[in-house]
Amino acid sequence: MLVLANQQHRAVFLDRDGVINRSRVINGKPYPPLNLTTMEILPGVAQALESLSNEGFLLIVITNQPDVARGTTSRATVEAINTYLAKRLPIDDIRTCFHDNQDGCDCRKPSPGALLAAAKQYRVDLSQSYMVGDRWSDIEAGQRAGCQTLFIDYGYAEQQPSTMNYAVQNLLEASKIILDLFRRQK
Repeated sequence: MLVLANQQHRAVFLDRDGVINRSRVINGKPYPPLNLTTMEILPGVAQALESLSNEGFLLIVITNQPDVARGTTSRATVEAINTYLAKRLPIDDIRTCFHDNQDGCDCRKPSPGALLAAAKQYRVDLSQSYMVGDRWSDIEAGQRAGCQTLFIDYGYAEQQPSTMNYAVQNLLEASKIILDLFRRQK
């Protein structure tokens, strides 16, 4: 997408695992795919992203990948999955945090650092933008950045967000809500 220097843009920030591609769920907790061969784009994702892109939304993936810091997956594996997704879907950017909780970085959700950096680079109006995620940290990062939030609730056995703007079943449902809100503002 062409980003004009003096124009503010709308964006949809997206978590990766559980939003765009299927997570592996073990004992109620989500994990990323083991490798590219086990990676599966979820049903309806291509349609959802195409619809959002066609209405002029920037599509920016914000993903925590702490398994790299933990030594349980390689950076090359994460980047291969990101490249695969970027080639098949209308994604404008993918921002990956490879840190773990104790690293204290500002790019790891629930910190909003990755969203804020992307907003600065692409001149995104965060008040007109959305964060779609399936974990409390995604929703908190979106809220802290000033975005509206859409939570895909899979009922994981972990902390849930205390508040969100919308609870949805998948990205396709989230995209329909976002587009409906956008069209009402026109």
